[in-house]
Amino acid sequence: MSPSTAKISRNGQVSLPAEVRRRWHAERVVVVDRGDYVIVRPVPDDILAAVSGAHAGPGPATRSGRADERAREADRDRSRR
Repeated sequence: MSPSTAKISRNGQVSLPAEVRRRWHAERVVVVDRGDYVIVRPVPDDILAAVSGAHAGPGPATRSGRADERAREADRDRSRR
C-alpha cells in the first residue's frame, strides 16, 4: 500500500482511507504522539481475546530470578569499588 494523505476536519476528525479500513477491520484506533510524527494503530474489538495466549507458558522460576538479581547486585557492588 502506498502512503496517502487525509484532511483533518475543523472538529479534528480524520477519515482513514477505505483500503486501510478494509485491511484492518477496525472500528477504533489509538493515536500515539511521538513528537515529530504520530502512530495510528487499530484497537481490536475484543482486546482480551487478541492478547490471549500472548504470554502463555511458565514464567521464570523464582529461584533463578533471585539468583540473577543477586548476580546483578554483586556486579554493581564490584563496579562501585
